[in-house]
Amino acid sequence: MDQKELIPIAIPNLEGNELKYVTDCIKTSWISSKGGYITKFEENFSSYCGTNHGVAVSNGTVALHLALTALGIGPGDEVIVPSLTFIASANSVSYCGAKPVFVDVDIHTWNMNPEEIEKAISPNTKAIMPVHLYGNPCDMKSIKEIADKYKLFIIEDAAEAHGAIFGNKKVGTFSDISCFSFFGNKVITTGEGGMCLTNDLELDKKMRVLRDHGMSKERKYWHEVLGFNYRMTNLQAAVGVAQLERIDEFLESKKQIAEWYRKYLSTLTNVRFQRQYLGAESIWWMTSIMFDYLYFDRDKLISYLHENGIDARPVFSLIHEMPHHKKESIMPIAKKISRNSLSLPSFVGLTEDKVRFICEKISLFLDKNKTGFS
Repeated sequence: MDQKELIPIAIPNLEGNELKYVTDCIKTSWISSKGGYITKFEENFSSYCGTNHGVAVSNGTVALHLALTALGIGPGDEVIVPSLTFIASANSVSYCGAKPVFVDVDIHTWNMNPEEIEKAISPNTKAIMPVHLYGNPCDMKSIKEIADKYKLFIIEDAAEAHGAIFGNKKVGTFSDISCFSFFGNKVITTGEGGMCLTNDLELDKKMRVLRDHGMSKERKYWHEVLGFNYRMTNLQAAVGVAQLERIDEFLESKKQIAEWYRKYLSTLTNVRFQRQYLGAESIWWMTSIMFDYLYFDRDKLISYLHENGIDARPVFSLIHEMPHHKKESIMPIAKKISRNSLSLPSFVGLTEDKVRFICEKISLFLDKNKTGFS
């Protein structure tokens, strides 16, 4: 293949009814935050995940903030969050004036370690925020048992895990409120967008009021509480409805891509993939690998792949090491994963030939540089 051809890490697949539904919005003039596609998307996505209610919002970060606010999380409260995740998980807690308390992760799944959760609980702890990292479900059985024991809320950050399964249920159904993202690189996209799911009717009503400037549902322009403009547009929802029609196709492609990576990297003894808990089914939103060396120059490999037209990315940096969340904590497992891991092209429609090419380049790099690793 031509080495100058870019293999992106993620691109949206918009080959279904997206244009048809968006055109319908434009022709009917329903382009803002009211319209039939918003209700349809909320109902269809919540039904797909297995919850009673869905509240569509403008992005995944505000979904987390809305969920925390609806649950009454505020100053003086603590929320347990994994340090190995995207910054939005912790930032949303800080937006509420609460304190994110970071915990280490499991070496195999890369998700928050339930044993570390229980150690981090204090009298100020109000909630646990499990993150299904890269589409791989957390141990929700253990997390739910801890939450019930200490009477804590659960807010699932399922931004990357549309359709992932733990036990016989989809993620997003184990919590008081779960939050999804529909950013352009997610399994299904609305460009920007998000959704909160819940089975609690009162929480659903509360989030709808908060989402719309705190405006009363009975009295127009009467604002009962301090709210936000977190609404999704009908245009975005129209794209979401079309995307959801093809989610099974998208998930099957993601699964196949992950299987190809495992196949072509299987001979490399120091390459590790995320593992799934027993009874869990990852959607492999982003196939990510860890190099099991004490010392490994991950960034050098990323540069090498970029030179060969492959858009690899580092996995997330640890939040507790960032300036505005700085904590003097030792998290050896999260540190190793963050330092030695990267995400590979995983977009829907990626071919086996391209996966093989990517794996050949990784193998060649390791062979050329093996004396530099330990």
